[in-house]
Amino acid sequence: MKPLFDFPAICHAQERARRLDGDTFLFTVSAEALADRLATVTRRFQNALWVGNHVPDILQSCAAHWKLSTFNALERLAAEVGEYDLVISLYSLQAINDLPGALAQLRRTLKPDGLFLGALLGGNTLKELREALIHGESLTCKGASPRISPFADVRDLGALLSRAGFALPVADVERLTVSYGDFFALARDLRSHGFSNVLSERSRRPLRRDTLHEARAYYAQRHGDSGRLTATFETIFLTGWAPHESQQQPLKPGSAKARLAEALGTTEQPAGEKPC
Repeated sequence: MKPLFDFPAICHAQERARRLDGDTFLFTVSAEALADRLATVTRRFQNALWVGNHVPDILQSCAAHWKLSTFNALERLAAEVGEYDLVISLYSLQAINDLPGALAQLRRTLKPDGLFLGALLGGNTLKELREALIHGESLTCKGASPRISPFADVRDLGALLSRAGFALPVADVERLTVSYGDFFALARDLRSHGFSNVLSERSRRPLRRDTLHEARAYYAQRHGDSGRLTATFETIFLTGWAPHESQQQPLKPGSAKARLAEALGTTEQPAGEKPC
């Protein structure tokens, strides 16, 4: 089965982003959000793993020692098992084909009661651009080709954390709406972040001029305001802990000492019986 994402294209997009050295505002905002989450943890982390090439300055002081690692072409992570008490991924899981497997690998690198924090783009990201490109290609071509990667759903990611073996899993969403002067400013920002089209089934042909014209016109009409274009970025933040006996455990079924009906001041109805 052909993978969803093309690893050479991923490497090319990341290398081009480093060369462009543009305004990676989304990385900055999300790193600040991760720092805010860490600030609520009353604990000093010693050995931390950063899944990527550079730890943002705002997160450097969150751990005494950092190690950097990335997933290779086989989506294997070079990191010691049970070595870290903190693992962070900032969009480095964005183009992983086997996300459940990647999360399981990250879980294994943690010591008991170690913390994982992650950030991925969510389902509503670039919804305006996706809509405009589909419209443009539907008018000028015989069909739309995949040009924007599919993004994860917050409920699915919460379930994947549990499946990977994390305790106390949490997935929450933050949305950012950005205003652009024109279509090409948005394209430059996406390239600067390394968010180019890296789908294996992507078209290798450049976007046709008439397609681009129709897409730009549609975008301006449907998602423009006073000559500017609106773009939505949705980030899903993941939190999970390596299991440990000291963590809060859910109560066993039937262990409650009071009835819910009593707490609510209502009359309990036996199963199968409903009031008329």
